[in-house]
Amino acid sequence: MKNILLGLLTVLACSTNLWSQDTDALLINTHNRKTTSLNGAWHYIVDPYENGYYNYRYEPFDQQEQPSANAYFTNTKPKSPSDLIEYNFDEADTLQVPGDWNTQKEKLYYYEGTIWYKKSFDYSKVSDKNRVFLYVGAANYKTEAYLNGKKLGTHIGGFTPFNFEVTHLLKEKDNFIIFKVDNKRTKEGVPTLNTDWWNYGGITRDVKLIETPSTYIGDYFVHLDTEDNTIITGEVNLRGGENLAREISVEIPELRIKKKLTTDVSGRAVFEIKSRKIEYWSPENPKRYNVSFTTNDEELQDQIGFRIITTQDDDILLNGEPILLKGISLHEESPITKGRANSKEDAEKVLGWVKEMGGNYVRLSHYPHNEHIVRLADEMGILVWEENPVYWTIQWNNPDTYANAKNQLLEMIQRDKNRAAVIIWSMANETPVSDARNTFLTKLIKTARKTDPTRLISAALEQSSDPNNPNIKHIDDPMADVVDVLSFNQYLGWYGGTPKSCRNAQWEISQNKPVIISEFGAGAKQGVHGDKNERWTEEYQEYLYIETLAMLQKIDQLSGMSPWILIDFRSPRRPLPHIQDDYNRKGLISEDGKKKKAFWVLKEFYDAWE
Repeated sequence: MKNILLGLLTVLACSTNLWSQDTDALLINTHNRKTTSLNGAWHYIVDPYENGYYNYRYEPFDQQEQPSANAYFTNTKPKSPSDLIEYNFDEADTLQVPGDWNTQKEKLYYYEGTIWYKKSFDYSKVSDKNRVFLYVGAANYKTEAYLNGKKLGTHIGGFTPFNFEVTHLLKEKDNFIIFKVDNKRTKEGVPTLNTDWWNYGGITRDVKLIETPSTYIGDYFVHLDTEDNTIITGEVNLRGGENLAREISVEIPELRIKKKLTTDVSGRAVFEIKSRKIEYWSPENPKRYNVSFTTNDEELQDQIGFRIITTQDDDILLNGEPILLKGISLHEESPITKGRANSKEDAEKVLGWVKEMGGNYVRLSHYPHNEHIVRLADEMGILVWEENPVYWTIQWNNPDTYANAKNQLLEMIQRDKNRAAVIIWSMANETPVSDARNTFLTKLIKTARKTDPTRLISAALEQSSDPNNPNIKHIDDPMADVVDVLSFNQYLGWYGGTPKSCRNAQWEISQNKPVIISEFGAGAKQGVHGDKNERWTEEYQEYLYIETLAMLQKIDQLSGMSPWILIDFRSPRRPLPHIQDDYNRKGLISEDGKKKKAFWVLKEFYDAWE
C-alpha cells in the first residue's frame, strides 16, 4: 500500500501544477511566513469603458511594445505643461484594501466593471540573494497585475489566492503596484452570469509581500496515512535554482519527532513517521501540533491537526467513529462591516454563533471563503465543507470554463490542504443533469481525488419527486453514484407547499451512502411577527424548521445538515421592498446580528441530536 501511495504522489508531482517549480506557483502558509502588509488605502480610478486598458481601436495597451502614456498601468505623470495625461492616481480618491468597493462607496453599490487600484511603497530586502513575491488573498473577478509599469500576469477567479514573483522589478524606493480589477459577470465564467449572492468587486482579501531565500520551501502536505493512523506521511517541496540533494528537517517537538530528508532533482522529499502517541483532532479536542520545516536557509512552521475522515455504508467516520455533522451554511459576508468578510474578527463572530447554536460543522458556500475562517475553524474544532464556485448553469462544453473551474479547485486545495477541519471538497451546487455536466463534474472529482486523497467528495445536488406520487422524493442524479457523501438541497414548505407538507413527504434513497441535507430553509424578516402560516414572519420560519427537522429525522442515512443560512446576506435577486431590500432573508440571524426564533429551534434540535 505504501508503494502505491508513493507512486500516486510521484504521478501527482509530475502531472499537476500544485507541485510545480514555476516561481509563480502558489505559496503555501502565508500566515506563518514573514510578510510585509500592503493593506490600507489604495488610490483608485473607476473605468467602465476600460479606457486605461484599450486604445481607441480597442487594442490592449499591455500588448504593445511601447505602451501609450494613457495606459493607466504606466502611472505616467506630465513632464511639461503641454503634456496631455488624462488620469492621476495620486489625486484620486482611495479605497481600503482588503475590502469590496460596493459597500465603501455609495456610487459603487451596484457597479460591475473595471476599477484600477494603485499603491506606492518602498522596500529593502533582508538579503540581496532573496526573492520577493506579491501575494493576493483574492480579488473579484479578473485581475491584471502590474509593478512599476511592467505586467506581472493575470488571475481569473474571485475567491482564491494568487502570487507573482517580483524580485526582478522591485526597487528600494518609489515602487508602485497597479491592479486592474474587473468584476463583470461573464457567461463563460465560474460562476456564470446568474447567481444568488452579491457580486462584490475589488481586492477583497489581504495583499502582502513575501520574502524568501533563493531556494525556498514552496509547498508541503502533511497528514495521516489513509490506511494506518499511527503513521504521519507527507512531502515537502523546495522551489528555486538549487533543489537537488538539499537537506530538509521535519520536526514535531511535542511528539519528539525529528526527521532528516533529502530532496530529489525536482526539489521534492517524501516521508513517513510512525508514532503511537498522536492525539487525534476532533471537534471535542481540536488538537494541533507545531510542525516545523527547516533548511539551511529557512524555517517555516505550521499548526497541523491529524485525523482521518472516511465513510462506511451510511456513516461518516471521524477517526473511525460515526459523527453527526450539526451545521449551517454561510456566505462570506461580514456581520461587522456588512460587506465582504475578510478579517479574523469576522470569523470569530460568525463561528461563535455556530458554536452557540450547538454546531460542529459549517458549509462555506458557494465558493472558497477567506483563510481566516478556515484557520479559525481548525483551531475551534468546527468541521468545514469547502466549495468550488460551479453554480447552477455553467458552460459545460467550454474547455476554457472547465480549465477555470479546475484551476480554482486546485488553488482552494493548495491553500487549505493542511487544515484538519476541512473534511469535504464540494464540486458544485444545484447543477442541472446533462451528459456534458456529468462529464465536467466527474473530471473535477478525479482531479480532486488525485490531488488530495485524504478528504471526502460531495456536491449539493437536487431532489426530485416521483411522477406517480409527489410526496415520494428521490435523488435521481448520476453524480449520486460518484460522490462519497450524498448531499442535496430541498425547500419543501418554501418553494413548494407549506411547512405542513413536510408531514406527508417520504424519502426513498437507493444509494448506500451517508446523507447530508446541504440546504433547507425559509425567509423571515427579523422582528416581523404574525401567524405561523404567514410568509416572512419569524413564526413561519420557525414552523418550517420544526416540521422540516421532524421530516428529516425519518431519513435513515441522515449524517448531517447545513440549513440555509446562518445570516441574512445581500442578493440582487431579492428586491421585495420593506422585507428583502436586496437581502436573502433565510438567515437565522439578521444582518444586524439579531437572532430569529428559528435559531433557537435549531439549537434545541442540535443539543438533543445524537
